[in-house]
Amino acid sequence: MDAAMLLQYGWVLIVLIGLEGILAADNAVVMAVMVKHLEPEQQKKALFYGLVGALVFRFIALFLIATLAKYWELQAAGAAYLLYIAISNIYRKYSHKIGKQKTKKKKEGGFWATVIKVELADIAFAVDSMLAAVALAITLPKSGWGEIAEIDTAQFIVMFLGGVIGLVIIRFVATAVVNLLKKYPALETGAFVLVGWVGVKLVVMTLAHEKVAILAHDFPHGTLWQSIFYGVMVVIILASVLSSRKSKVPTDSH
Repeated sequence: MDAAMLLQYGWVLIVLIGLEGILAADNAVVMAVMVKHLEPEQQKKALFYGLVGALVFRFIALFLIATLAKYWELQAAGAAYLLYIAISNIYRKYSHKIGKQKTKKKKEGGFWATVIKVELADIAFAVDSMLAAVALAITLPKSGWGEIAEIDTAQFIVMFLGGVIGLVIIRFVATAVVNLLKKYPALETGAFVLVGWVGVKLVVMTLAHEKVAILAHDFPHGTLWQSIFYGVMVVIILASVLSSRKSKVPTDSH
């Protein structure tokens, strides 16, 4: 592989990391909300185990990406799952039924149940980001190093490295979001609204799947929808921050 080809591969890797970094914002909010009810040490472990499981899943997904892309049901299930999380938690937060906190704890589940939820959420996000990675990587010239799962070895390595680095970004951003939710409890409602908005994003992706074809196939990746999605996300974040200032938990001065 000559210097020019190395530069091309390096550039695509940087683009992939940037793509995963952008996606990390909404992914991290979902992860943070899921682990928030655990003790601090358990939160770290749940995010770590989720990261390890996600790495294994994404490595396998690279071998199966062509098959996974055929099943729009995966994205539909992910959308339904995230919308359920958002709606049910917001409903419980604002319902005034006796014993609602007890019910909330019971439904949130224990440590391993939370790890499984984190894994499922990552799977819901992974298929589309992996498809984007494949679409970018296959434009690179072939290295001549052979093939893995019918993909050039160097292209495969670039896709995998982009996904790994992106997951590490998500892990640390999620930890920061957890800390913010502790400091500003009112942000939790905004976080669940964001989770629901990410669910809407998966609905749009499902409707644009070639086998559903209610929306144009390229619509989810077009400028219009991307502008709408991130614009609404910024509005939700700003509204949450403004409404949470009065609810800041004072830090212990000792």
